[in-house]
Amino acid sequence: MRKLRLLPLLAATYFMVSGGPYDLEDIIGFAGYGHALLLLGLLPFLWSFPTALMLGELAAAVPEEGGFYAWVRRAMGPFWGFQEAWLSLAASVFDMAIYPTTFVLYLARIAPSLTSGHRGMALELGVVGFSVLWNLRGATSVGEGSLKLWVLSISPYLVLIVIAVYIGLRGVTGPFGGHASMAPPVHADYSTAILVAMWNYMGWDNATTIANEVEDPQRNYPRVILMATVMVMLTYIIPIAAIAWAGIPSGRFSTGAWVDAAHILGGPALAFTVVLAGSLDDVGTFSNLTLSYTRLPHALAEDGFLPKVFTKRLKNGTPWVAVLVCGFCWALALGFSFERLITIDLVLYGLSMILEFVALIVLRYREPLLLRPFRIPGPDWVAVLLGLSPAALMVYALYASRMERVAGMSAFAFSMLIAACGLPLYVLARLRQRTRRLP
Repeated sequence: MRKLRLLPLLAATYFMVSGGPYDLEDIIGFAGYGHALLLLGLLPFLWSFPTALMLGELAAAVPEEGGFYAWVRRAMGPFWGFQEAWLSLAASVFDMAIYPTTFVLYLARIAPSLTSGHRGMALELGVVGFSVLWNLRGATSVGEGSLKLWVLSISPYLVLIVIAVYIGLRGVTGPFGGHASMAPPVHADYSTAILVAMWNYMGWDNATTIANEVEDPQRNYPRVILMATVMVMLTYIIPIAAIAWAGIPSGRFSTGAWVDAAHILGGPALAFTVVLAGSLDDVGTFSNLTLSYTRLPHALAEDGFLPKVFTKRLKNGTPWVAVLVCGFCWALALGFSFERLITIDLVLYGLSMILEFVALIVLRYREPLLLRPFRIPGPDWVAVLLGLSPAALMVYALYASRMERVAGMSAFAFSMLIAACGLPLYVLARLRQRTRRLP
């Protein structure tokens, strides 16, 4: 079985976290250019880099299939390992619904008739179906294809940046008479802006679930995660700074507004390429996350928590039953609004991430002699401090989620209800394990 090398793994990780600046528009619209740049410049140091360092150490020390599930199970036992997997799989239902949704939102910017009514839902289902079929071709196919997809999806932004800088240098002759204001909008919504920014910087652990399909994981995972962190930050900050320099008002930004910016600065041809690239980005992100999430049911089945049918693989190593079942479940979640999806996804992901930081500390104390090809520099208390800022941001996300309504309750209550389902599900899984062992 061919394995993912460094660059395809980097491309896959990049898509699992970001894929490009395509979903940043709401941050600009809700907070303005100044605060958007501040958020996107500050969050990596409070959210991404601490997480990346934690993941680098754990992925190098325990390069097992299931990634974060394997770490938490090894550190704290099967109960917490199961909860980690449940939180991640539950979050995936809402996370994966985002990308077909934004795929349709981008297409609607140039072809609203193509995405109206049932046509939009058909396109969303098409994204799910395509990604499932691509994943059945194997991890190497997805990773190597993602490298090419990344070049295509980022290219229009390079053109947009060059045009924006040129127009900005011309000053008052720009399309809006000068540089855009850095001031926040009149009706700013900083809470939503922060949550969207956090969502755009999360998902660093997703690539670790395919450890047995990666070449030299102990060496490549720490390098890839740290490189991807820098790439994502630059991908976000540079385009926003460029369009602010060109003078496009922040009030014009909402989901899909990069298309409008491209039309203003470069005309219909550039707008079309941004739509195409944005659509490719959503397909790439969905496909790579499919690659990640579907390894969890396989790992759970290997440990007896799910039926043995989930352990079935194709010759290329793809857990095909898990891919098909997960694809079906994700298709059922299509239809939620963008903000609701982000809020629920962020809460469930944040809870799983806290368990990963706990696993880092527990393994430091329980297995001090465990070989760690990459280790966070400094004594153990440094690793503890690293987890404080992500935990504080997670507490804020929990607090903010009380404002969003889902199914007649707050998003916080809805998310906690989903998280709590992990307890009875674990009991049922353990009963099933015991039943299987009976003669």
